[in-house]
Amino acid sequence: MPFTLPSEIVVEDVLPTLRVELAAELQRYGLTQQEIADELGVTQAAVSTYVSGDTATDPRIAKHPRTRATVEQVAEGLATDELDGYEALADVLDLVRALEDRGPICEIHETRMPEIAGLGCDLCVRGADPAVDAERDALADVRAAARTLSTTPGMAAFVPNVGSNVGAALPDAETPTEVAAIPGRIYAVDGRVEVPANPEFGASRHVATVLLAAAAVHSNFRGAVNLATDSAFLAAAQKRGVEMMEFDADYEDRKRRFQDRFADRESVPRVLYHEGAFGIEPITYVLGTDAEDAVKFAAELVAEVADV
Repeated sequence: MPFTLPSEIVVEDVLPTLRVELAAELQRYGLTQQEIADELGVTQAAVSTYVSGDTATDPRIAKHPRTRATVEQVAEGLATDELDGYEALADVLDLVRALEDRGPICEIHETRMPEIAGLGCDLCVRGADPAVDAERDALADVRAAARTLSTTPGMAAFVPNVGSNVGAALPDAETPTEVAAIPGRIYAVDGRVEVPANPEFGASRHVATVLLAAAAVHSNFRGAVNLATDSAFLAAAQKRGVEMMEFDADYEDRKRRFQDRFADRESVPRVLYHEGAFGIEPITYVLGTDAEDAVKFAAELVAEVADV
């Protein structure tokens, strides 16, 4: 794993780019190369290289609006003696902090360390956070579950026409934005299960509805997958003694209706299904302690009944 600190990016990418941009801006104010060198703390030869255009810069940093505003402000302040070195440094440090927080420094960092993609700023700017760890776990759970779904023989036959999805809820989740799933849903194409994207939070309203309703009655189920309703699949689940519940296909106020049914039963069934309605395809939800657990259980039932 390439171990890179944000400070390395500041030294290797940001600082050289800022020096080139400041040198060019100060030159426009009529400062000599030696005067520019004195302001930037470099040699006159270095300034000559900067203003000649021979020094490579990172356009993600150079063209960022916050960079342009800071360069213009600092250059004007130094050229007119309205800023001293302390004040100029303060402006540059503010710029670096801004570029680190989901800016180009974060973008460069995530490119060099793919392991932190999507979470780099949370770690570097805000520090280690148990809530972020939980988000990482949920996203990894959905990725693993989707991989299992896509590699299970015969699973494509159980993907509904409207698509499947896999969801994982954060601990104490209360809204769909706290449930990770696959954007755009999962589809069957030419006998294969296709996963179109990496998981994101808030990507599946229907799976989230089931998991949030389960969470409201203190269920241990935090993962779910939806498949097409199939009589043989349901029979295999029933044969195993799995608790099941049929529900109304209507989408209106479904979360509340789930909660009421779960509360009446004083439990959350592992398999929920409906037989469809006008314009609504029959769908079955399989729940698990996490997304991968739900998919693995569904895969076991598919293995029992699928024609592969």
